[in-house]
Amino acid sequence: MTTAERTEAEHDTGPGAGPAPLTPLAVPATRAEGCPFDPAPGVERARREAPVTRATLWDGSTCWLVTRHQDVREVLGDPRFSADATRPGFPFLTAGGRELAAVKPTFIRQDDPEHARLRRMLTAEFMVKKVEAMRPEVQRLADDLLDRMTAGRDSADLVAEFALPLPSLVICLLLGVPYDDHEFFQERSRLLLSLRSTAEEVRTAQEDLRRYLTRLAQSKRREPDDGIVSRLVARGELDDEEVSSMGRLLLIAGHETTANMTALSTLALLRNPDQLKRLRADPSLIKGAVEELLRYLTIVHNGLPRVATEDVTIGGRTIRAGEGVLCTLNSANRDDDVFPAGDALDVGRDARRHIAFGFGVHQCLGQPLARVELQIAVETLLRRLPDLRLAVPFEDVRFRHDMGIYGVHALPVAW
Repeated sequence: MTTAERTEAEHDTGPGAGPAPLTPLAVPATRAEGCPFDPAPGVERARREAPVTRATLWDGSTCWLVTRHQDVREVLGDPRFSADATRPGFPFLTAGGRELAAVKPTFIRQDDPEHARLRRMLTAEFMVKKVEAMRPEVQRLADDLLDRMTAGRDSADLVAEFALPLPSLVICLLLGVPYDDHEFFQERSRLLLSLRSTAEEVRTAQEDLRRYLTRLAQSKRREPDDGIVSRLVARGELDDEEVSSMGRLLLIAGHETTANMTALSTLALLRNPDQLKRLRADPSLIKGAVEELLRYLTIVHNGLPRVATEDVTIGGRTIRAGEGVLCTLNSANRDDDVFPAGDALDVGRDARRHIAFGFGVHQCLGQPLARVELQIAVETLLRRLPDLRLAVPFEDVRFRHDMGIYGVHALPVAW
């Protein structure tokens, strides 16, 4: 028996676990084959054959890969699985990710009560009622961007001219960050999210953003405004470094995720013309269709990391204290037991049980804003560009296999 097989056997506590791969799956999993909208073939195979299985990380260490909807919810909802990246055994996908853990973590890499204390400072900023009140402004921004994109032209890169600027403008407006600096923070964000960045590149990008946001916090003390950074400063509970840390999290998450979901959603609809036709014929489906797109595409492809603080049984496997876990949201959202024919895009599906925003106390704080932005982006594109189409062969579209947030690097379209 191989070492990998012995490891599996020692942790197999019940027949429901199913057969395990003979060797641990390497993560991030390769995507050299299969539909680029789907989870990597190895991850899909794991969900069907061994939904809680071993995985090998970049540095040769191992962790558990949890791939099924029910099991992922159990892990993310169980306080015995820690989000604290400083705990021994916490699984890092890259050397750069481990480097980030060496600096002061944001609250998404902390456990309660500290996580809850910091998160509560932002809860009111992203309440549904407050975000819904922003619809007219987000719609105005979307229309302005499309006006500029289409003026005197019949083609453009949708990522550069619409999908990325829209959420960037919105998050800058919310935070009180000058949009003129967007190229600076977008470039640093790309380095922090790249799976290919070295530890040194991550360290430099992290320090650049830290200095930028610390200076911004200091300026808000002198000249307050109505942005989130200014309000965090005014609370008097955080020093400038802590405000900088929270600002960095919101700045990166606030534009990278929605930008990639917008571009990827557009491409998925163009590749599914029957579903695109349904949406054009019945715009009342837009809100539900956004939930289905979130489920179908789930741009966090490499898993949410956790580490067990005590022995826990998940899916018939015993995960020991100190062992890392990666919860693959994209695979869980294709689980046929929850979403029949889960590999198909169906804009009429009730997809509200998806976990694209995570689950439990750490689920995405900004999801109400993401939903509003996506609903407006999709509806506006379909309404204003009835002849929208790809301007290059599908095979020429470059997907972000090298990034922590999935999507496309560019999306050439015509109309």
